[in-house]
Amino acid sequence: MTKQSLIFSLSFLCFFIYHLTTSTTLALSPAQAPSQTRAQAPAKSPTSTQPAVEPPSEVPLVQAPPHRARAAPTNVTKILDKAGGFSVFIRLLKSTSVSIQIENQLNVSNSLTIFAPTNGAFSALKPGTLNSLSTEEKVQLVQYHILPSFVSLQNFQTLSNPVRTQASNTYDFPLNITVEGSWVNISTGIVNTTISATVYEDNQLAIYKVDKVLLPLGIFAPRPKPRLAPSPSPVKPSSSSSALDSPVAALDASNGPSLITTNGLVRTIDGAVVLVATIFFMGFL
Repeated sequence: MTKQSLIFSLSFLCFFIYHLTTSTTLALSPAQAPSQTRAQAPAKSPTSTQPAVEPPSEVPLVQAPPHRARAAPTNVTKILDKAGGFSVFIRLLKSTSVSIQIENQLNVSNSLTIFAPTNGAFSALKPGTLNSLSTEEKVQLVQYHILPSFVSLQNFQTLSNPVRTQASNTYDFPLNITVEGSWVNISTGIVNTTISATVYEDNQLAIYKVDKVLLPLGIFAPRPKPRLAPSPSPVKPSSSSSALDSPVAALDASNGPSLITTNGLVRTIDGAVVLVATIFFMGFL
């Protein structure tokens, strides 16, 4: 094969390949055109008027206040137990159920002030003092140590005497509180003491330590002994009284001179008694 024949053959082959490629492209383009148009249509719609829909947000429009767990009421007996030295007063609070009353009052936002006597204060009492009290008196004794409001150390001077306690009344249960400098003096009419320390204090409850048991007049006031009525003295018969005052004259067993009375009794020398009618005696005279 000559050189010219080889060049001619290559040229014919290139023309054939070009012609084949062009024919295939023209044959396929009409079928693909609609598919490409439909696929690109959503991206080429700038004139759409429908707003875009967004998923709901998890963040509320109005924020709820943060949830706060309700605080439990202050447990007075636990505070006293933790402080130490108040076991007798704790036992009284529980046995009289006053501790439950305190818990209920604090639960409804009532404020209280408690004077807590130490164990030494109860030891200073006469033996058998607490055992001699009735259940009602024990309740009143404990309530006498509680004020129905919160009082800080700086505000005791603003109180008016007698100070009201949770006991019955201020007449039988008076409590006087005075302030001298930094000392808070407490007087019951029987006991005088002072606040020696602060056991616990917040905006609702104050517990103060006292070194003496507050003894109220309504329970521990000395009572006068009842006077016994004098026994009636025996009445001696008068010699000048008339024998008619008594139905029967007294009889004397001893022998004596004869005595005749107007009621019809006759005493003889030998002691024999003879009943004589009064009418008969008066007729004889």
